Amino acid sequence: MFYLLLAIFGCMTGVTAVLFGFGGGFVVVPLLYRMLMFNHDAADPVSQSAMHIAVATSTCVMIVNAMVATGKHRRAGNLIRHYLWPLGGFIGLGAIFGAVAAMSLEGDVIRYAFIAYLGVTIVDCLVRRGFLTSTEGISPRRLGGAEATGGGVIIGTIATFLGVGGSVMTVPLLRRCGLSMSQATSMANPLSLPVALAGTLTYMAMTGFTQFDLGPWFIGYVDLLAFALLTLGSMLGIHLATPWIGRIPDRVHARVYIGLLVLVMLGLWVG
Repeated sequence: MFYLLLAIFGCMTGVTAVLFGFGGGFVVVPLLYRMLMFNHDAADPVSQSAMHIAVATSTCVMIVNAMVATGKHRRAGNLIRHYLWPLGGFIGLGAIFGAVAAMSLEGDVIRYAFIAYLGVTIVDCLVRRGFLTSTEGISPRRLGGAEATGGGVIIGTIATFLGVGGSVMTVPLLRRCGLSMSQATSMANPLSLPVALAGTLTYMAMTGFTQFDLGPWFIGYVDLLAFALLTLGSMLGIHLATPWIGRIPDRVHARVYIGLLVLVMLGLWVG
């Protein structure tokens, strides 16, 4: 049952990665954390490191999801280079800060701050013009220097700390620039790559400072068995979702995205 659930939820992450830019960490982290705690007693090193394992494994799965989904969207012509750089570089810098902080700090303060951020974002998307309205005929503006620099570092730090992609922050940001939902969610995938790469490498490197021996199925805090099952499931999900790229009406796409933000916020609150 453990392995079947991982594969099923992996499939869900593949679907959300392609259509909404979500890397799946909001689902993977709490699921894997609870499964590790259930399958290991309290004295086991795996149980004691369960949250770090869940976050590290989530960021590793995110690498594969983001790379494959980025390739799909590049072929569909949805990527715009100047929105990816330098924002992506500053997201990567913030991702290193977030991973180091996650190794040494309790996550409750940032978790509740992020819940508050999601609440404000949802209300803003619903009330202020620009997110739910169609962008057809509107000329998109470029990101400002402060948006790319400060916004990128903040996005990378928070996303990696929580083990999630930055799409809940990058999509509203790009939507406010006048991009369609297809374009904004497409760009969320390559912009999640710096988070995934920097976070995974940092989690692997930082394990040298711990006293735990997690076993042969681990590289650092990354659970290789869970990674394999989640990735196989996500590949199926990506395959199933690919025909829908660019076919969802913009307004429907935006409303479903807000619905997913609500689910993410509730999931973090309950978690």
